[in-house]
Amino acid sequence: MDLKFAATAFATAFTIIDPIGMIPMTLAATQGDSAETRRKIVDLAVAVAAGIILFMGLVGRPILESLGITLPAFTIAGGVLLFLISIDMLFARKTGAKRTDEEEREAAAVENPAVFPLAVPMISGPGTIATVLLLVNLAHGERVRLAIVFSAFALALLVTWLCMRGAPILQRVIGNTGIHVITRLLGIILAALAVQFVMNGLSESALLHR
Repeated sequence: MDLKFAATAFATAFTIIDPIGMIPMTLAATQGDSAETRRKIVDLAVAVAAGIILFMGLVGRPILESLGITLPAFTIAGGVLLFLISIDMLFARKTGAKRTDEEEREAAAVENPAVFPLAVPMISGPGTIATVLLLVNLAHGERVRLAIVFSAFALALLVTWLCMRGAPILQRVIGNTGIHVITRLLGIILAALAVQFVMNGLSESALLHR
């Protein structure tokens, strides 16, 4: 097994989905709902997000190839996007890759927030989709690597589901400060991974091999 690739895949999947960061989002989106309703909303949200991630993982590579987008180009673009997201995480700012002001206003009028905004864009937003495509492309079609990518997101979604299900309890145990600290730590890791992706893309690009 490619341990280096596995470490990258799992670290990237967890940092971009940010299971701990979903705790306050879940509480805000399900405010006023009963415990049973909250559980149903969380189950549906994670299921929808998993479907989106699986779909993009399966068809993303053919789409990029049909558009003539090379792996180095997408690796660099993905790295830049992830770096911008990491900056928002480090400074506790709302990232547009997760949720925009317009989406927040629309979310307030939605009765069932499972699909929107929890599944999309909070769990499987543009940042997550770009990460899936990036890792799938880095797998180069190798079955073992592809299995690692899907396993990484499956585990990240499982942890996210557990965090969302136990949001009220975890909120009391960890507290807002604890959530912010963990999010910042994940932001630092994501920033380093993003820079590494850009460096890898540049090293593989035709510009440096002429």
